[in-house]
Amino acid sequence: MTESSSKRGLSPILIVFFTILIDMIGFGIVIPILPLYSLHFNATDWQIGILFGCFSLMQLIFAPLLGRWSDRIGRRPILLFSILGTSLSFLIMGLANTLWLLFLGRLIDGASGGNIPTAQAYIADVTPLEKRSGAMGLIGAAFGLGFVIGPAIGGLLGHYSIQLPFYVAAGLALLNAVAIYLFLPESLNEEQRKAHPAVSGSLVQNFLQVKNSHLSTVMWVSLLSTLAFSLVTALFTLFTAHRLQWHARENGWLFAYIGMLGVLIQGGMLRRMVPKVGEKPLIIVGSVFLFVSMALLPVSSNLIWVVVASTALAIGNSLVTPLVSGLASKSADAHSQGIVLGVLQSTASLGRMIGPVVGGFLLQYDANTNNALYGISPFWFSALLMLASLVVSLRLPDDERTPSAVKRS
Repeated sequence: MTESSSKRGLSPILIVFFTILIDMIGFGIVIPILPLYSLHFNATDWQIGILFGCFSLMQLIFAPLLGRWSDRIGRRPILLFSILGTSLSFLIMGLANTLWLLFLGRLIDGASGGNIPTAQAYIADVTPLEKRSGAMGLIGAAFGLGFVIGPAIGGLLGHYSIQLPFYVAAGLALLNAVAIYLFLPESLNEEQRKAHPAVSGSLVQNFLQVKNSHLSTVMWVSLLSTLAFSLVTALFTLFTAHRLQWHARENGWLFAYIGMLGVLIQGGMLRRMVPKVGEKPLIIVGSVFLFVSMALLPVSSNLIWVVVASTALAIGNSLVTPLVSGLASKSADAHSQGIVLGVLQSTASLGRMIGPVVGGFLLQYDANTNNALYGISPFWFSALLMLASLVVSLRLPDDERTPSAVKRS
C-alpha cells in the first residue's frame, strides 16, 4: 500500500493532514451551531452542557480501546470506522426532531471518534523522534484551518437552515472516508501489528498499561487545560448571544479568526520554535495565555475586548495542545503509540465531558442576572483551572526526551 501511494506521489503525512482538515471542517461547521440548534428542542443550559459532555464520555471509554485496536490491526481501518461513525452521527442530528435524537447522534460520534489519536499515532509511526512535536503541530494546523473554514461555512448555512450544516458535515465525512480508502497507506506492517499484544483488558487496565511519571504529569496538564478550554468553548456562543446579541454568522466569523491564528502558530511557527525553545517553556507560555484569556473574557463588554480575549485563547491553545501530544508520544515505544495517544485522548475527553457539564451548572447562577454578568461564574472557574494547569506544567521534565525515548534512540 505504501509503495502504491508513493507511485501516486502522495505523502502519507499530507494525506493525514487533509483527512483531519476535512474532519475538522465538518466539526467546525457543527459546533458553533449546536448550542443554538439545541434551543429549538427547548434544551436548558444544563442539558446543553450534558449534550457536549456525553460526547466526551463516550470518547473517554472508547478512545483507548480504539487506540489499542489501531496498534493491533492497523491505523487505516480505525480511521475508516471513526469517520464513517462521524458521518452517521451528523446525519442523525440533522434529521433529529426530538432532543433524544440529538443526544443519540452525539453519543455515536463520541463512541466512534478515534480519528485524532489514531492520526497522531500514524504520524508517530512515520516521523523521526526529533521531529515528532513539530509533526504533531500539523494536526493542530489542520484543527486551526478547519476552524477557519468550518465555522464560516456553518454560519452561512445556518442563516438559511439550522439543519443544513449537519447534512453538509455528514457529506464531507463520507467523502473523507472514501478518500482514506483510496489513498491512505497503512503505516504498520504485519510484523509490527503482530508484535503488539492481543486487544483485551478493561478501561482501567488500558490506563495502567501506559503509567509512568512523565506521562502522568503530561496527562494532568492535558486534563486541566482541556477541562478549562472545553468549558469556555461549549458556552461561548451563548455568552456572545447574551453579551453582544450575536447570531450564528457572527460567531462563525470569530471562530474562523481563532482558527486562522491556530493555523499560523501550529502550521508554521511551532516547528521553528520547538527546537529553539523546547516543549516545556512553550507549554508554560501557552498556559499563561489561556489563563489570561479566561480571566479577561467574562469582563469583556464589547467587540474589541472579546476579540482580544479570543486572541489570547487561540494562542494559548495552539501552544499547549500539540506539544502535550508530542510529549506523550515520546513517552511511548514504537508498538504502543496508539494506546498511549488513545489514553491521552481519553484524559482530554474526561476534561471535555466534565467541563461543559460544570459550565452549564455554573451558568444557572448567571441566568437570572443582567447580560453584563452572564457567563462570569463558569469562565472565572475555568481561569482557576488553567492556573492549576500552569502550576502542574512547571513540573514537566526539563529534558524533552523521556527515558523511554532516549532508550529507543
